[in-house]
Amino acid sequence: MSEQMKLRAGVTGAWLMGAVLAMGSSLVLAEAGSISEAVTGGKAGLDLRYRYEYVDQDGIDKSAGASTLRTRINFATAPYRGFGAFVEADDVTVIGSERYNNATGLPSAKTQYPVVADPEGTEINQAWLSYAGLDATTLKFGRQRIIYDNARFIGNVGWRQNEQTYDGFSLSNSSLADTTLNYAYVYNVNRIFGEDSPKGDLDTKAHFVNLAYGGFDLVKITGYGYFLDLEDAPAASNKTLGLRLTGAPKLSERTSLSYALEYARQSDYEDGNNIGADYWLAELGVNVGGLQLLGGYELLGADDSAFSTPLATGHAFNGWADKFLNTPANGLEDMYLQLGGSLAGFKLQAVYHDFSADKGGADYGSELDLLAARKFGDVTLVAKYASYNADEFATDTDKLWLMAQVAF
Repeated sequence: MSEQMKLRAGVTGAWLMGAVLAMGSSLVLAEAGSISEAVTGGKAGLDLRYRYEYVDQDGIDKSAGASTLRTRINFATAPYRGFGAFVEADDVTVIGSERYNNATGLPSAKTQYPVVADPEGTEINQAWLSYAGLDATTLKFGRQRIIYDNARFIGNVGWRQNEQTYDGFSLSNSSLADTTLNYAYVYNVNRIFGEDSPKGDLDTKAHFVNLAYGGFDLVKITGYGYFLDLEDAPAASNKTLGLRLTGAPKLSERTSLSYALEYARQSDYEDGNNIGADYWLAELGVNVGGLQLLGGYELLGADDSAFSTPLATGHAFNGWADKFLNTPANGLEDMYLQLGGSLAGFKLQAVYHDFSADKGGADYGSELDLLAARKFGDVTLVAKYASYNADEFATDTDKLWLMAQVAF
């Protein structure tokens, strides 16, 4: 992972991405001589993640306390003549009493509490077949995790207990030097609310194209086009075309910089109506002996409409209190400063956000986010806090998370 990604995503994002990469590395198994050997030579996995989330939100008398355990089991076959298969099931169980609004929209949701979007349920998280018999190409069909770049537009919402995955076909090709082409066709998005929720599935006819070139010393160039035909909300169908530049030049043995510059334009697609907005990102960071400082500016504009990111890992952006998962009608400007490092084996991070409107100049408020994480053998412990101070948008909100995760 690049220094820029670590700085921007923070300790939590880097840790989650590391878990994803570790999962991928576990799938590199010896070639089987038969189908039966592909099964018997496969690998099973178990991942347990317990989390307690506390939410105190002005305007709601009761505070939320969500104590949940996610149990994830999976199995990957060994490759056979280029083919492979993977299946993964998740179960989310409430430990103790359910004192939170699970955001499912079902009559059973306890709306007297603030939202914690971790509903109970058991479902297939991933189930796919792959083929890697073509030169520098991997094909995959089925339910799968898809993450592009920093997950700002296409992500898995990995922080939530029920992950967002995609039903469809994907292709990754690296046959050209220093170039990676990713393409996916998605006909359904399995959202974090669970299959029993009316919001649990998003029917789509979506095409994702992401092309990255890393052959230059100082810059990686990524161009993308995301074309969302939203069958459940056709008027909101849109296309996003963008360009992203990132780099992490090293200044000395102990010092390096990181930067990101990005622009995207969103407009009508298929039956989309009156959609048009710009996205801008500018970040600059410095890493000195493991101490990381980053400043940034992100704009989700509001021209004909507000710039939307319905498939993003939204929790990683615009504050962990999740007040801006949906872009306000007048857009969003987020100016932020992030400081991170290590102390006594703990990874520490602090982030400050100042939010305002793109149109009209409203001061939305500010937020302070704090995090500490440490690994003890196979167990990762995380403590995380977010405090949103409202001005002209939403209400004051404090959140606290305590989490433990172990994977085998």
